[in-house]
Amino acid sequence: MRYDHPSTVQEALALLARAPDSVLIAGATDFYPAQGLRPVTRPVIDLSGIDEARTITATADGIRIGALATWTDIAKAALPPAFCCLQLAARQVGAVQIQNVGTIGGNLCNASPAADGVPPLLCLDARVELSSVDGVRVLPLEHFILGNRKTARDPGEIVTAILIPGRAGACASTFLKLGARSSLVISIAMVAVLLEADAAGRVAHAAVAVGACSAVAQRLSALEADLRGHLLSPALAERAMAAHLSPLSPIQDLRGTPEYRLDTALTMIRRGLAEVGGLV
Repeated sequence: MRYDHPSTVQEALALLARAPDSVLIAGATDFYPAQGLRPVTRPVIDLSGIDEARTITATADGIRIGALATWTDIAKAALPPAFCCLQLAARQVGAVQIQNVGTIGGNLCNASPAADGVPPLLCLDARVELSSVDGVRVLPLEHFILGNRKTARDPGEIVTAILIPGRAGACASTFLKLGARSSLVISIAMVAVLLEADAAGRVAHAAVAVGACSAVAQRLSALEADLRGHLLSPALAERAMAAHLSPLSPIQDLRGTPEYRLDTALTMIRRGLAEVGGLV
């Protein structure tokens, strides 16, 4: 088994171009547990030593988060108030040890329906930067994650950054997660809420995303449309109705029934709207 540990993006891309069947790992917090006792037979490219892909920087268009930024990096970064939902999620990704090595890029590429980072990033209108030896392309996050463990990443590509646009108005956001216990848990349901105010104190922009209730986390566009134009206050919670959750398709498993997941998601949406509606 070949194992490479490149120190630059270009070095990693060259290795991947020569062996496109390689396994890409960063924190490897999902890869090795999934591997179990089976031997690793494919080449491995360990991206964890690429410091240039770990930075979090402000740009003319917003915020650029390197794909190798860890959850601890994100939780501790000085970010605008709109990013509160992402930083709250960062503090709930497994234990502190997982947060110290697990990466935002790995979370997206793993494409779990219960990936904690996806609902906040959907609310932030995140885009995914993919690099290859042929150049760079950028996809909206909703076009990158295609299904359970499925992404639009081509074999010769590496996710190098998450790009998040800036917002002109005052924003606030939150993230709520329900599991069988308070930490170290796979989500039963999770919700991210982001609201932006206009000069009159009304909702200029709303984003509400739900995870662990469908194969891919979903924005609730009908609810977002119903929120726009209303005065920002905790009373916004009353506008969320069960019908707004129609795009979701939760499964039944040992953590909950579809009905329980939907009821839980609606409760968390209302709690999130009440919280954020009183903050902006």
